[in-house]
Amino acid sequence: MDEQRAVTVGGPVAMDSMTPREVVAELDTYIIGQDEAKKAVALAVRNRWRRLRLEGELRDEVIPKNIIMIGPTGVGKTEIARRMAALAGAPFLKVEASKYTEVGYVGRSVETMVRDLAKTAVSIVEKEFFAQVEDVAALNAEKALFRAYMKSHAVGESGAVEVTAQGEESYRSAKQRIRRRLREGKLDEQTVEIEVNEPLVPPIGVISNANLDDLGIDLSEVISNVSAGMQQRLGGEAPGRRTTKKMTVRAAREMLIREETEKLIDREAIGREALYRAQDMGIIFIDEIDKVCGSYAASSSGPDVSREGVQRDLLPIVEGTTVNTPLGMVRTNHVLFIAAGAFHVTKPSDLIPELQGRFPIRVELGSLGKEDFVRILRLPKNSLTRQYEALLATEDVTITFDDEAIDEIAEVAERVNMKDQNIGARRLHTIMEKVLEDISFEAPERQGAQIVVTRELVHSKLADVVKDETLTKFIL
Repeated sequence: MDEQRAVTVGGPVAMDSMTPREVVAELDTYIIGQDEAKKAVALAVRNRWRRLRLEGELRDEVIPKNIIMIGPTGVGKTEIARRMAALAGAPFLKVEASKYTEVGYVGRSVETMVRDLAKTAVSIVEKEFFAQVEDVAALNAEKALFRAYMKSHAVGESGAVEVTAQGEESYRSAKQRIRRRLREGKLDEQTVEIEVNEPLVPPIGVISNANLDDLGIDLSEVISNVSAGMQQRLGGEAPGRRTTKKMTVRAAREMLIREETEKLIDREAIGREALYRAQDMGIIFIDEIDKVCGSYAASSSGPDVSREGVQRDLLPIVEGTTVNTPLGMVRTNHVLFIAAGAFHVTKPSDLIPELQGRFPIRVELGSLGKEDFVRILRLPKNSLTRQYEALLATEDVTITFDDEAIDEIAEVAERVNMKDQNIGARRLHTIMEKVLEDISFEAPERQGAQIVVTRELVHSKLADVVKDETLTKFIL
């Protein structure tokens, strides 16, 4: 892969256009606090961009600096990694370490995470390729739909235009009128017959997908390859590939756009780019890494499905190995791994030494307090207050939150987290839903209303629940 391509490939924001400081500033618009973790992730992704600018053997020698995030639930560990991946246009996969088992036990093999990452990369690249051809595909689909409509509808039938020598309109103007009505969606509910592609082999529902995944076999890819091979041998369309279906104009338009898009894109190019993204830009977020520590097993009363064995199976994936995927052989040498866990009962040093050494960067995320909750409710682009304002605006109800109400919500969240289990910012979702439950329920009957959420309203909705510890545990 040439240097120019390696430098310019990127997602929504090319990493060469943003410094780590600017990346952290962008993350600040969505996530409050946790500056150390943001800085570590921004540097890790920037270093990958720097590596791609190197030449020769040195580029292969530079490995990613994997990260362990330590902190309680609900403080932003996953969100930081997810937002960073979206910013860089990198394939991102979140997995839970506790869902995997050692080889020989019933459960998922750790190699499936690499296959899932490859599928995620294909999805991202497909969207980008589709966006490049969507205008041409839509135009071609419109032409095909017009031809199908003219063929399906007899002259004079309901919804079509009378086209005869004695008619008021010429045949050409009639075609233009139908084309215009199709484009405007005025004929969407009428039916039309179109030819569509059908899979050569019907879906097989009796084969277990999990076992095929563990073997690195993609059943849909096998069926597609068999179909393509038969088509090539027969010198045209494979038998059973084309069939006529009757459907609404709206459904036909969507199906035709998909078919025209497939004709315009290069599947091999998508595969090559997706393979590159998975290997050199992929990010795998391994949550609950503390649940597979040895000390956790000793303190847990649940079954121990060889937690240390899971760590040893993870080790070659993190170190760098080659995994068979639907894209081909994917090397994990330059995949960035971010592990996270609360580490209440255990500590990172309880991981096996070999795995510890593969996560050289460790950042601790602090618990969230009242001031953090206030900022979370006010500042981010996607704050809960903005979400509820937008949702109720769809019912023509205007809702606003005064400062004292936000302070009260933040104070209750902090108090409940201290009394009960600390679930961080997720507590705000429960409290906000409880405060706005009646307003949301009555919104369709209060169109045009302007509602201000005050401290008194918050207090009236939560006072009894907060006082009663039993209710707190069940409701908040």
